[in-house]
Amino acid sequence: MLTALSIRDVVLIEALDLEFGEGLGVLTGETGAGKSILLDALGLALGARADSGLVRSGAAQAVVVASFLPPAADSAIANLFAQNGMELEPGEPLLIRRLVKADGGSRAFVNDQPASAGFLRELAPHLVEIHGQHDDRGLLNPRGHRVLLDSFGRCDSGPVSIAHRAWRAAEDALAVARAEQDSAERDREWLEHAVTELAALAPEEGEEERLAERRASMQRGEKIATDLQGIADLLEGSDGGLARLRQAARILERVSDDHEALAEALAAIDRAITEGSEAQAQVDAAAEALAFDPAALEADEARLFELRAVARKHRVQPDELPALLAELSGRMERLTSGGAGIAKLEKAATQAHATYREAAQTLSAMRTMAAARLDAAVATELKPLKLDAARFRTVVEPLEENQWSAAGMDRVEFEVSTNPGAPFAPLMKIASGGELSRFILAMKVALAEEGGARTLIFDEIDRGVGGAVADAIGERLARLAQGSQLLVVTHSPQVAARGARHLLIAKRHDGIVTRTGVTPLSPEQRREEIARMLSGAEITPEARAQAERLLAA
Repeated sequence: MLTALSIRDVVLIEALDLEFGEGLGVLTGETGAGKSILLDALGLALGARADSGLVRSGAAQAVVVASFLPPAADSAIANLFAQNGMELEPGEPLLIRRLVKADGGSRAFVNDQPASAGFLRELAPHLVEIHGQHDDRGLLNPRGHRVLLDSFGRCDSGPVSIAHRAWRAAEDALAVARAEQDSAERDREWLEHAVTELAALAPEEGEEERLAERRASMQRGEKIATDLQGIADLLEGSDGGLARLRQAARILERVSDDHEALAEALAAIDRAITEGSEAQAQVDAAAEALAFDPAALEADEARLFELRAVARKHRVQPDELPALLAELSGRMERLTSGGAGIAKLEKAATQAHATYREAAQTLSAMRTMAAARLDAAVATELKPLKLDAARFRTVVEPLEENQWSAAGMDRVEFEVSTNPGAPFAPLMKIASGGELSRFILAMKVALAEEGGARTLIFDEIDRGVGGAVADAIGERLARLAQGSQLLVVTHSPQVAARGARHLLIAKRHDGIVTRTGVTPLSPEQRREEIARMLSGAEITPEARAQAERLLAA
C-alpha cells in the first residue's frame, strides 16, 4: 500500500509531500490544475519513461520518492527481489526513488539499491494498478485476461503446466532420437568402418602413457648398455678393481700381524671390497632392468604410433579412443535397434500429449464455468451504472495446437457490446470513454477479491456521467476501497463525497511563477470544495446544503 509520495521539481510542482492511508481517497481540482502531474510523478516511480520535459523549468533535476508498506517475506515482491539479486530487509518499508535530469538522464533506487527502470516496471503491477480512459494495461490488456479469469474461478493450471513440461520433454527426446537416427543412417558406412577399426585396435585407457614410458625406458637402456658393461669389466674383470683389491688383501693377511698399520690397511681394503661388491650388484641390477628385447621395442613403437595415428584420424586424444569406441558402438547399436527405440519414444510422446490434453480440457471446462459466473457478476454491476443495454462476456476459445502452452489450450478475452444488436468487441475498441470507465469499474468490483495490487488508482473514471450514475460509481468505489487503498481523480461531487480523505489540487500564480500544490482538506474545506464542484465558480447556499447532504449520506 502506498503510504507517502514526495515530489520535487516535477513540471509545476516545486515541493510536495503527501501521506496516504487505507480506504477511498479522492483528488479534486479545477481542470488544468495539475492532477495529471501527480499521476505522472507516481508513474516515474513505477518505471515510466523518463522525459526531461517533466523537470520543472530552471531546475537541474526532478525527484520522486514513493513509500510503500513492507512487503511480506513470501510475497511476489520478495521473489522478484531475489530473482534480481537485490536485498529486501524484513519489516522495512519499500522506498522507490527516481531522479530525472534536465538533460534527459535518469537514475532509480529501491531501498537505496541502484535499480533499472525495467525492474521498476516489473515491480509496479505488484504495487499499484492505474485505470483510466486511455489505459492500455490491466483490464484492457487481453494478455492478462486469462490470469484474471483463473484467479476469479480458482482455476488451478498447475497440473497443466506439469503435463506440458512432460509432453515437451517427450517430444524433445523423440526429436533428438529421430535426428540421431537420420544422421546415423547417412553415416552408416563410415560408422561401421570406424567401429570395426576401433574394435580391432581395442584401445585401453592410459595405454599411450604406458607404452611411451616403456619405449623411453628401453631406449635409455640401449644408450647406456655399453657403459654398464664397461663398468662391470672394470669392477669384475680378471684385471678389474675388485680382483686387484682381493689380491692385495690376501698379501696383507700374511703380513698384517707385523705392524698395526698393516692391520688397519687390511681393514680398509676389506671395506673397499664390500662397497665395490655392492656397487657391482647395483650396476648388474640396473643392467637387468634396462635390458630389452629389440623385438619388444619395435612392437611397442608400432602400437604407440598406431594409437596416435587413429586418434589423429578421429581428432581425439589417444586416451579418448576407448570412450569414442563406446560412443560409436552405442550409435551403431541404436541404429540397428533404432526403430524399436523410436517406436517406444513415439508411444511415450503420444501418451504425454494425451495426458496434457486431458488436463488442459479439464482446465478449459473450469474456465468456461468461471467465465459464466464472471459474466453474471459483471452484468449485476452494469445496470446500476446505467449500462442496462450493454452486455459483457468472457470469451474462452481453443487455440491452435502449435499455440498450446503451460497455461493451457485456451484464448481468454473480455468483450463487450454497448448497444442492443451491436456485435461484441474487445474492451479497447469501445468508443465512449465514460462507458469504458464504467465497464472497468464493474469488472474491477466483480474481481475485487482476486488479488492484484493493494493500491488502485482510477483517473477520471466518472468523466461524462452525473446524477445517479455518478452516485452508483461512488458507492462501488467506496465498496472496492474496503480493506485496500483506492485513489480517485474525480470531477464528480457524488464520488468526492464518498472519500475517507480529500485532497485538493490547485494551481497558484504569484505573478512570476505558476506552481501546483496539493492540500488535504478539513471537513469544512471539503464541504466548500464539493459545493464548488456542484455549482461552479460561485458557491451558492443551495450548493453548500447539497454538499452537506452528500457528505451526510
